[in-house]
Parts: sequence; C-alpha cells; structure tokens
Amino acid sequence: MADRAGQQLGHYRLVRLLGEGGFAQVYLGEHIHLGSQAAIKVLHSQLASDDVDKFLQEARNLVRLIHPNIVRVLDFGIEEKTPFLVMDFAPNGTLRQRHPRGVPLPLSTVVSYVKQIADGLQFAHEEKLIHRDIKPENMLIGRRNEILLSDFGIAIVAQSSRYQSTQDLAGTIAYMAPEQIQAHPRPASDQYSLGIVVYEWLTGDRPFHGGFSEIAIKHTIMPPPPLRERIPTVSPDVEQVVLTALAKDPKDRFGSMQAFARAFEQASLSDQHAHLAPTIIVKPPEPVVLASPLVTPSNTPSSPQLPPMQLARVSNEVGAILHIYRGHTGRVNTVAWAPDGERIASGSDDKTVQIWDAVTGEKISICTGHAKQVNAVAWSPDGSRVVSGSSDAKAQVWDPAAGNKIITYYHAGGVNTVKWSPNKQFIASAGESQEVQIWDSIQGFRVLSFRGRSHTVTDLSWSPNGVFLASAGNDSEIQIWNTSFGQKVLSYTNHSNWVNALCYSPDGTGLASASDDRSVQVTLLAPGRNLFSLQEPKSIFTLRGHSGKVFAVAWSPDGKYIVSGSLDGTVKIWDSTTGSNIYTYSGHSTKVGTVAWSPNGKMIASGSWDGAVHIWVAPSFM
Repeated sequence: MADRAGQQLGHYRLVRLLGEGGFAQVYLGEHIHLGSQAAIKVLHSQLASDDVDKFLQEARNLVRLIHPNIVRVLDFGIEEKTPFLVMDFAPNGTLRQRHPRGVPLPLSTVVSYVKQIADGLQFAHEEKLIHRDIKPENMLIGRRNEILLSDFGIAIVAQSSRYQSTQDLAGTIAYMAPEQIQAHPRPASDQYSLGIVVYEWLTGDRPFHGGFSEIAIKHTIMPPPPLRERIPTVSPDVEQVVLTALAKDPKDRFGSMQAFARAFEQASLSDQHAHLAPTIIVKPPEPVVLASPLVTPSNTPSSPQLPPMQLARVSNEVGAILHIYRGHTGRVNTVAWAPDGERIASGSDDKTVQIWDAVTGEKISICTGHAKQVNAVAWSPDGSRVVSGSSDAKAQVWDPAAGNKIITYYHAGGVNTVKWSPNKQFIASAGESQEVQIWDSIQGFRVLSFRGRSHTVTDLSWSPNGVFLASAGNDSEIQIWNTSFGQKVLSYTNHSNWVNALCYSPDGTGLASASDDRSVQVTLLAPGRNLFSLQEPKSIFTLRGHSGKVFAVAWSPDGKYIVSGSLDGTVKIWDSTTGSNIYTYSGHSTKVGTVAWSPNGKMIASGSWDGAVHIWVAPSFM
C-alpha cells in the first residue's frame, strides 16, 4: 500500500507510518486543532455500500471497550470509502518488539502479562465481544508499562470491508483456535490463542509450524508437544494449565479468561512452593445445551455376568457363538460396539436404536424418535453418546444410558451413514441428498459440506488422525476429502459396481471397500507431499469369495484381519497381508448387512435381515 503520510483523515493529519499488517496500516496521527497524538489504523480495503452499516456498528462496539488493559478507540470514520479507526497512542511498542521470537521468558513475567491480558479479555467477553486475533503483535506497552490489547475486533471490521485474503491471514493462523478456523469463534477461542502465546513465551517457540493449511490442520487434530519436553524444569501444574487452555474442544478449556489466569498464577507457585490444589485445575462444566447426564463409570450399567474380556473362557474356537440378540422386530441394518467393549448399539427397520449389554444381551435403553428405518449408528469416542441416521432424513444424537434424544440434525434426504470424528468434536453424515455434511456434535451446527457426488452416498470413514474423510456411493467411485477445508484430495475407481461400505485401516494407510460386484478391495493410501495430501492409490488385494453383494466391511483393531458381510448370508474373515480367506461364518439364516469388530479384537458382532445380532469369537484366538 502507498504511504499516506501527510494526508488527513477526519480531524487527524497522518504524520508517519508506524507499522503495517495484513489488514491495515497504522500511522502516528496529530489532531489538526488540538495537536494531540493518536494512532490511526487505516484498513487496506475500501468499503462497498452494503458494508458501511456493518463497519459503523462494529466500530461503535469497539468504542464501548473502556478498560485499563485495552487500547481505547477514540473515533472512527470513512474517508472516500476507506475506513479508519482513531486509537490511543502507545509509545513503547509491542510485546513482540520487546521479546523477539526464540527468547523464552521467565515464568513470573509471563504470569504478569497473562493477568493483564486476561482482565481485558474477560471484560470484552462480558460485553459480548471476541478479540479473534490474540498475538504478541497486538499487545502494546502503555505509558506506565501496562499491557494494552490492540486490534480488538479488527478481524470482523476487515471482513466487513471484504478484505479476506488467505495469504495475509497466514500470519495469525499460528494462534488460531480450531473452531475459529472453522469460522465458529467464541470467547474460548481467545483463551486458546492466549494459550499458544503463553506456550511461545515459556519455550521460545510456537507449538505448530508450516504453511497456512498445515498449521490449520495441526491446530484441529494434533496435540501440542508437551511443555516438559522443551523445558524439563517446568512444573506439571503449569503444563496442565497450558494444555487445558489448548484443548481442541472449547468446552474442555477453562470456563473463563479469569479462571485461566487464576489457575496459571497459582500453578506458577508450584515452581517455588507447593503444588496446586486438585480443585484448581479443572475443566469447565458441560454446556447446558446437553441436558442429559454423561455416561460415567458410576451410572453406566454394569455387567452381572462375565465381562467381555473373560468371554473367551466359554470357547476359544473361531466362530463360536457367544450371544444372539433378538431385541429388534425388523431387519438389523447397523451395529456398533461402544469404545468400552461392554455395550452395543444396533439400528433396525423397526425404527429404533437399541443399546444393550454385550455380555448378557439385556436392553439398556431403546431410542425411539425416528419415523423410518435406522440405517446407521456410531458411538462417540468417549462412549458417552450415540448418533443414528435414518431414512426419515434425520441424524439424531442420543444419551445411551437413558435413550433420550439430545440433538436432531436434518438432511434433504434419507441418511445412510453417520460417523463420529476421532477427536469427538464432529459428526459426518450423508445419504440420499448426495451431500456429505460435517457438523458440531455438541451444538448441532453445520461446519462443512461436500457436494462432489452425483449419486446417493452409502458410507463414510474418517482417517484415524481425523484429517481425511472417505465417502462411497451408488456408483463405483471412492472420494477422499480434507476435513479442515472441504477440499477433495483424491478419487479413484476400483470396483465395477456400487460401493456399499468402506473402512480405514487402524494405521490409516489402507482403505477397504465392499461392493455389489461381490468383492472387497484393499487400497494403499500413501501420504503426499504434506499432511493434507495423498499419493495416487494402489490396489493391494481384491478379496473374492462371496456369492452375493458385499454389504459391510471392517478391520480388526490390530489391522491383521478384515471382516465382510454379504447378501449370501455369510461373514468372511480375510488376512489383510495376504488376502486369503481364513474363516467363513455361516450362522445367520439370511442376508448379513452389518459387521463390527470389538475394541479388544476378540469378538465380532454381525447383524442380519432376520432381525438378530450374533456375537461370536474372532480369529485373534487362533
């Protein structure tokens, strides 16, 4: 941008350029009548007519922020479509200038900074404003050495002026919370950003590096390197506070900025005196939108008979039936093990989702509310929730202990598949509308949607690291999408007919798919040049042996075996390294539409159109 020094904006003459960022230039300004100095922030973009009102409203909100640790906005205006803000001038520079990158700060200094910054952010959050751009460059040093937050809301103002260059935003992605990357910022997003700053101050380096997209993905799915790996002398209490602020899920962070600051200050005392009391480092309470209690060890129904790990004593012969569940009155379309291996969720043409004890077969709860058949069920990674998809165009989240409905998410057509993300934050669902949707599992709002398919979507599978989502449909094509940015990174066709099911291998290097062509394909998926790309796929095996369409496929938890279920009424076990068929289960009387491997790898659950679910011994006992 051209230097505007010497020009006049409002009542201020621009004296000299102080600095420039992705959104704006900052000038030292002098009032033409009073001679007083101020900082004038001039946005790069010109306002379109329909953006003027939004800018003025956001600027009025900024003027309301009067706090000892926030740079005060004195005035604002628009000069020939160019928006500008007039702010108090802080002559002592920024904390970035005072503390260059690569230089760790003493803990006591960081505590002092955090207290002041948190005070300012707490006030802003109570005023219903989110900063959105917390970083050392936006922390100014006042005349009395106090810390002042600057650029409050500048991201919103810049968006209102249609200045949305991803390249210029790359400078701040290093501090951005996962939910803010997904365009859903909230007060807890500022806490995450401040947590990144604290991590950088303590270690001298930020936790994540790379280009814009790579850092965004790391924020979303990767935990930061432990503080104690970089600074072994830091106390466990300090590390726990920082990691709590950096939780991927906003509800797992501290309940407020003040709570974060208090916990951090008290944790710092453990370096000198005693450890924090256990009640200080706590996660914030669950949001009130989830009225039903979580399933915990104290309220999860216990098994009155042998626990699952002891079932092998009944029989160690592969295929030995351990239990048959007959609670449904229609064909069983889907079955899923809870992460604890003690409960199973199944869905049926009878329009119910049933939660039952994997040992005794006793019902725990029945989830009723779907108007048509239930096609898919999935557990949250922590086992506290179940999601179901139905031909009634709804995906619904349930409390498995009580069978209460928590969230209803709507599609434009029947829902054939639902899958919970590995980090438990998102649910992916798809079906007849040909659109794959990813939505927030807590509040139910849509995060992303993929519209690259021209046929009904039959199944989805998350990669174990949560970076990719594979989809199959009523065609022969398999598509793989980057889940952070909604970009298709790969598509391939190995089958000659519809693909009914697919599943990532536990290590994320392979994808098994089941098709109407009576085969299971195993495809190698190798990483590309960066974290969010893949090489061209390579077909490893074509598993043939079923005499009918293959409806279901799943990997064993150790990745050694693949199980498939077919229209021919059989379930086959395959060796994933050689492709050989090592066992065929023929216990069902008709078509097998769903299979699932127990979390400990010792059992398989298979559901049939005869309305029964069989639990039987898996080949790990051979």
